[in-house]
Amino acid sequence: MNTAPHRSVLANAVYGLLNPLPFGFFVAALIFDILYVRTAGVLWNKGAAWLIVFGLLLAIIPRFVSLAQVWITSRQLAQRADKLDFWLNLLAIVVAIFNAFAHSRDAYAVVPTGVWLSTITVLLLAIAQVLMAVHDSAREGVQP
Repeated sequence: MNTAPHRSVLANAVYGLLNPLPFGFFVAALIFDILYVRTAGVLWNKGAAWLIVFGLLLAIIPRFVSLAQVWITSRQLAQRADKLDFWLNLLAIVVAIFNAFAHSRDAYAVVPTGVWLSTITVLLLAIAQVLMAVHDSAREGVQP
């Protein structure tokens, strides 16, 4: 019987499917925030607020999968990059929660706080994605 630690195929599939989605929502929210600053059209602000909420909702499941894989079920397989990815994503989610609260303000009170928080969220997620891409390429032996 094979008792060596391994990662669940189903968990990897769910993670791979859902993990990129919050990044897309947060990038769209940043674009909407920039458009709101440039045009002062209230619907851009409301759209950004909804995109942040959807991004947060979709970020929950991949973070639970990552939590289980990195810290509980297969922690022997987890490497430094996996742990750093987990923490960067978690920090981005915390910043996005503050961003959701900032976007609950009325009208132009969102500026500039909402733009900065959206930018920080996107940068943290982008750094985590690049880190994992470099880590996966190095693990597979792909040369840059």
